[in-house]
Amino acid sequence: MLELRRLVLICEFARRGSIAATAESLGYSPSAVSQQLVALERETGTALIDRTARSAELTDAGRRLVTHAERILSMVEEAESDLSAHAASPSGRVVLTAFPTAAVAFAPALARTLRRYTELTLRLGQSRSGRGMREVQSGEVDIALVDDWYGRVGDNDSLRVFPLLYDPLVLVVPRKHRLADPEVPLDLRELRDEPWMATPDGEPSRLAVDRLFVDVGGTRPTPWEFEGLGTILSLVAKGIGIAAVPALALAAGVRGIAVRQFAGNPVGREVLAVARGSSVHRPSVSVTLRAIHVAARYLAADLDPVRLAER
Repeated sequence: MLELRRLVLICEFARRGSIAATAESLGYSPSAVSQQLVALERETGTALIDRTARSAELTDAGRRLVTHAERILSMVEEAESDLSAHAASPSGRVVLTAFPTAAVAFAPALARTLRRYTELTLRLGQSRSGRGMREVQSGEVDIALVDDWYGRVGDNDSLRVFPLLYDPLVLVVPRKHRLADPEVPLDLRELRDEPWMATPDGEPSRLAVDRLFVDVGGTRPTPWEFEGLGTILSLVAKGIGIAAVPALALAAGVRGIAVRQFAGNPVGREVLAVARGSSVHRPSVSVTLRAIHVAARYLAADLDPVRLAER
């Protein structure tokens, strides 16, 4: 009979593409991973990994086994969820990951809501854009908060997606800037020569800023580039420049800035929660998803430009 632990290993190998990356992901040594994959080959009676001096890749049989293994592991998780659904209260550990802005914004409300469940523990980490869904798919985390700037994220065979918020770009300026006065008209075309600051070229929020200027025509400003929206907000507060940032970044509570909303339907992103379909009925995951929706309502109430997603 096939061991579930080894099925997890070969699925992770299929995702990571190498013995070393699989070992790092799961916290094993490369030799231990190799030994377990060899043992899995003995169990199946066929070669699953094509090994060379410098690389290793799945054979056709290995790829077929991964397809079966993913279904088996999903069914095991569904069985665990069904059994735990009859537990008296949520318990165990829930692992949540979020893009950095969401981690800062959602953490206080999540802590307030979930602390009543004394047998439940939460681990909230941060992941860069694009990694959250992969980490849910691989089973590394239970839930991910992800951002979607282009409307491309949706349910698939194994993942459930829950809309939370629409998070538009807003203009942030120093308190003494002329545009800090809400009575002064806001015209992007007149701001091209201002000292702009933005995340590095290629970052999703930077692409969104570029789209703002495309919408009004003409050339885009060439901003100074800084990693992290928190860094950018602190520089604006010190009077060094101006920026356009997602409104959710304001949840960090930076002082010394004024916020202006762009007219019309500004560029923005959807904030979504993603979980495996096989785990959403597990009490610990279910109650955490509810807490995430509660947190989204708090944020929508506290941050004027942010609005709850339509469901």
